[in-house]
Amino acid sequence: MMYSAADIPVWVAAVVAFFLLLGAALALIGSIGLLRLPTFYERIHAPTLGTSWGIGGIMVGSMLFFSVASSRLAVHEILIGVLVTVTTPVTLMMLARAALHRDRVENNGKAPPKHSGRHL
Repeated sequence: MMYSAADIPVWVAAVVAFFLLLGAALALIGSIGLLRLPTFYERIHAPTLGTSWGIGGIMVGSMLFFSVASSRLAVHEILIGVLVTVTTPVTLMMLARAALHRDRVENNGKAPPKHSGRHL
């Protein structure tokens, strides 16, 4: 049996609201970082952290709400969290490597310098 949102205890609603607002705030901070940071290489970092940590807050709030509303443990949101956590850094690396290759090929001076010497 699923309860409506009006039937959820107030303390649960407050905790759910806290996690939803925390996740939304972190996503907003990442979005602001995307707009405010000056270079592509600096801008790419902020949204990935905002996405990963923001989805974590929203995911916890969602799991808590649906666990209480359905009177059973609801953990299917963990799959969403795992997929976002895995795909976000991979996307970041692919975008950064493509931009780095383009900037070095065009020799436009925007790319960070190459490391000289041995790889560790």
